[in-house]
Amino acid sequence: MDGNGRWAKQQGKYRIFGHQHGVQSVREITEGCAELGVEYLTLYAFSTENWNRPKLEVNALMTLLVKTIRKETKTLMKNNIRLDTIGDRDQLPDDCRAELEEAIETTSGNNRMTLILALSYSSKWDIVNAVKSIARRVKSGELDPENIDEHIISNTLTTGKYPHPDLMIRTSGEHRISNFLLWELAYSEFYFTNVLWPDFRREHLYEAIREYQKRERRFGKTSEQVSNG
Repeated sequence: MDGNGRWAKQQGKYRIFGHQHGVQSVREITEGCAELGVEYLTLYAFSTENWNRPKLEVNALMTLLVKTIRKETKTLMKNNIRLDTIGDRDQLPDDCRAELEEAIETTSGNNRMTLILALSYSSKWDIVNAVKSIARRVKSGELDPENIDEHIISNTLTTGKYPHPDLMIRTSGEHRISNFLLWELAYSEFYFTNVLWPDFRREHLYEAIREYQKRERRFGKTSEQVSNG
């Protein structure tokens, strides 16, 4: 969800103004995905690198996050959407973590769609922690190193209980993935748009999905193999 700061600058406002308006895009895209039958939506909300931003902006973002979670829980319940997170929750402020955990518990029984917030998340952080966890299992004798495969690595990541993404959308014209789901995006389709996140609406989501539907996903096979099933 990129472009909040640039959007605010275009309006002659502080960066937090862009983050505030980005909340409407979150609401609209979440509801739009649920209406389309999307089962999992992951939003890259705050990376571990984002902690290096000016303290004033980080504090404002955390305050906004608390208010948004508190306000939107009713909307999630109304739309039968379950909330979850990936990332280092321990790094979040206590009030933010408490609101988040309460919303996760409240929505845990919903099954229409799962909304996953990547908070204090980076893929490198996740991979490093997974490697450490696997190493401990090897050291304890629980796991034979020869048995380590893709499934064990995938299941040890914080994303282990979710399928890998079919489509990754990045807004604002940037053409990089910025330490997001490096392992999980191995065979995902990428879609880049110049639209800044606060302006991203259902019609932009639909456009991205229409483009995705034109793609041939071969997963290393030839077109003929895919056509023949």
